[in-house]
Amino acid sequence: MDNTDEIELSLSSHTNIVDNIPEILPVLPLRDMVIFPYMIFPVLVGREQSIKAANYALDKHRYIFLSTQKKSNLEDPKREDIFLDGTIAKIVQILKLPNGLMKILVDGLLQARIKEYTDNRDFFEARIEVIIPPTEDDHEMNALIRQMSQLFKDYVKISRNIPNETISAFDAIEEPDRKLFYAAANIHQTIEAKQAILQKYTLKEQIYEVIKILNSEIDILKIEKEIDNKVQENIAKTQRKFIIQEQIKILQDELGEDEDASPEFAKIRDQIKKAKMTQIAEEKAFEELNKLKKTPAMSPESTVIRNYLDWLIDVPWSKKTKDNLDITHVQKILNEDHFGLEKPKERIIEHIAVLNLVKQMRGQILCFVGPPGVGKTSLGRSIARALGRNFVRISLGGVRDEAEIRGHRRTYIGSMPGKIIQAMKRAQTINPVILLDEIDKMSMDFRGDPSAAMLEVLDPEQNHTFQDHYLEVDYDLSQVLFITTANVRYNIPIPLQDRMEIIELPGYLEYDKMEIAKRHIIPKQLSAHGLEDKNVIFTEAAIKKVITEYTREAGVRNLERELASICRKVARDIVLKESSNGKHKKKTKYVIDEEKVENYLKVPRFREIRHSKLNRVGSVTGLAWTSTGGEILDVDATIMPGPGKLNLTGQIGNVMKESAQAALSYLRSKAKELKLKPDFFKGSEIHIHLPEGSIPKDGPSAGITMAMAMLSAFSGMPASNSVAMTGEITLRGNILPIGGLTEKLLAAKRNEIKTVLIPKDNEIDLREIPEKVKENLNIILISKIEEAIPYVFQEEKKKSKQKTKKH
Repeated sequence: MDNTDEIELSLSSHTNIVDNIPEILPVLPLRDMVIFPYMIFPVLVGREQSIKAANYALDKHRYIFLSTQKKSNLEDPKREDIFLDGTIAKIVQILKLPNGLMKILVDGLLQARIKEYTDNRDFFEARIEVIIPPTEDDHEMNALIRQMSQLFKDYVKISRNIPNETISAFDAIEEPDRKLFYAAANIHQTIEAKQAILQKYTLKEQIYEVIKILNSEIDILKIEKEIDNKVQENIAKTQRKFIIQEQIKILQDELGEDEDASPEFAKIRDQIKKAKMTQIAEEKAFEELNKLKKTPAMSPESTVIRNYLDWLIDVPWSKKTKDNLDITHVQKILNEDHFGLEKPKERIIEHIAVLNLVKQMRGQILCFVGPPGVGKTSLGRSIARALGRNFVRISLGGVRDEAEIRGHRRTYIGSMPGKIIQAMKRAQTINPVILLDEIDKMSMDFRGDPSAAMLEVLDPEQNHTFQDHYLEVDYDLSQVLFITTANVRYNIPIPLQDRMEIIELPGYLEYDKMEIAKRHIIPKQLSAHGLEDKNVIFTEAAIKKVITEYTREAGVRNLERELASICRKVARDIVLKESSNGKHKKKTKYVIDEEKVENYLKVPRFREIRHSKLNRVGSVTGLAWTSTGGEILDVDATIMPGPGKLNLTGQIGNVMKESAQAALSYLRSKAKELKLKPDFFKGSEIHIHLPEGSIPKDGPSAGITMAMAMLSAFSGMPASNSVAMTGEITLRGNILPIGGLTEKLLAAKRNEIKTVLIPKDNEIDLREIPEKVKENLNIILISKIEEAIPYVFQEEKKKSKQKTKKH
């Protein structure tokens, strides 16, 4: 029989089956499976309508249409949730289970598709169209079948889930469509991929679809196999390495050669010996090394121990730099780097002098307190350079975790030593200069108080046995020169202040700023902008204009910024000029005068003299301290009819409000002596305002100023605005001492106020203030409020004298 006869026989057998199949069949939705023709497969039926459909088919003709749900998680699928293409099957066997479920064995017969559903409400029922793909016997078909067969065999060989006997069963099949559906049934693929085969209606298209799926699956399986092989190789290597290491350890134990057998361990042992640690630290290091030897290399504990040993080795234990104890040299370096700052320089010179005599001295802790930009941080660097020591800076701004100072214990993942030990590692010596910057900016939260941890670090009596939580051994910090910086003294906790020698760095005078600009800032900026050899000259008048009209600060940061801005603009002008005219051999002189300054920096931000010297009723000038230096404080008071009330405005704090209340109470109690009407406050309302309302103000030192403003308002006498004052008052009229005197005097000097009233108790502070600050100032010491009246109300004093002469 030839191939043509086989095809005819196959078609006639299909025709016989089709004739026996009714046109309308019950539909059984399948979940997570696709049944192809020629497949015999058990199906578990549990849904009520599916059981009804199976029972109907069993009672009538045993034929049922099997189609897959589009989404397997639907318990109650609708018609649109079922694929139209499926397989007509015959129920071969049925088994009813005790739990109400039904297991049916179905035999796939023909490929078919749903034409339309009937109105049956008990179960899905549809009119079915049988699809018999035509068989073509040509070279293309033979090639396709051959390729599909080869790919399927390769797929079975690579796949772990299909037994090799499947290949023998596949080879035994002769008919092309049977081969196709046998291969499709044994491929592990998605429902959508398998359903795509049933949605093709010619044998060639179906074989092409199977070939595509097989190619994709074979590629994926090959990649999976490669990955699996690599993983197995790595595991085998690791296991082999571990076994060899264990064997080496056993052999070393037997031979007694454990000490230096591994080059890595021998190297660590040598490093520990060379580090010259303290005895306790060295014992700890060797103990950890012995632990490391017994710990498997792949264990996480091994990395933890190794990191700990590296830290112990890297931290300096004995290496130190030799101090340069030549006082002349140190003085020269300090003067080179900074202008002024006599007090801190003097303190460093004293320290050097003592070292010359005793050779060894406990570490000193200095604290530089002053407004921003006065050179606190750079002075610390300069001290290190003068002494010839290594310099390390630690920024403490925003530090709120105690572990950042002391370190984390090794029980935590990723633990590290604290900032102090890290700084010592960077310094590489046991006697560096460590600058603890912004110590007043530390804060605390639920993780602890870092300022409390600093108590041990900054105490010369304790820091020779400083213990970091990570290192767990005593570390000597006694030879470190600690320098701390802060903007505001009262933000530093009192116990911490007690451990430090606090040196106040006041703001700079105009003369100081001029010298700093000429000696340091201008040469630095000319160098930074490539103008060193361009013959750029700043006149003194130009520098003064920048200082007075473009900056208003205690330090020199903004001054440097403005001078840098001028240098950039000069550089631009030079480049434009040279590009248009060419470079000239003759050097052009670029003089920066007042006109050029205004041309480059545009409109001045500040006027040189802002303070009004006019005498006005109820307006008095006070002095205030801020974190950026001293400022003058205008206090304005006015009287109006009202219910005897005191109003205060200008963002005033509670302490200042209480000072105003105390001043008013004093005036009312001393009305007779002050020549005021006894009932002067009755039916009157007084309003005190401190201008620049957006800036918060607080503190008791404005008490005397508010008292004089109210006295002026109630008496109608104009107060002199050429007099500034500061002082806290009591109800008895006493004036108490205040802080920030240097900054306040500088503020008066900047605003050209010649007479300043200060508390008598501040007389001792005047000795500490540089002569340049006090120069041209008439400083009057007062102990009672009454003593201020003649100076504040000078015009009235003159008038009363004139009246006396006339009489």
